[in-house]
Amino acid sequence: MSQQSNIAGQERATLTSYIVGFVTSIVLTVEAYLLVAHHLIEGKSLAAAVAGLAITQFLVQLFFFLHLGRETKPRWKLLVFGMMLVVVMIFVFGSLWIMSNLNYHMTPKQINNYLNSQDGL
Repeated sequence: MSQQSNIAGQERATLTSYIVGFVTSIVLTVEAYLLVAHHLIEGKSLAAAVAGLAITQFLVQLFFFLHLGRETKPRWKLLVFGMMLVVVMIFVFGSLWIMSNLNYHMTPKQINNYLNSQDGL
């Protein structure tokens, strides 16, 4: 009987963890939306605030959904986490580099031609 009650207690703790994580993620998302939609902050401060909220949400999801701090074999999860960070960084910085490169090499005439061709859609 004690093992069944222990399993039920773990399920309740996991459900509570998911609910707290979900509500926290929603609150952080709404905060970021309100900052941007209502122009509460301008310029670099806005970018820093949204980046800070994104990092906070990332940490919330790691703790509440992926249970990164409560694993039995932390080395394997840490290795997987590190590789995931490498892949995310490649995607983010690669995308920024490609967009910057395209913006640098596109002339105003090419931009106008592209915009005029999109009007027919």
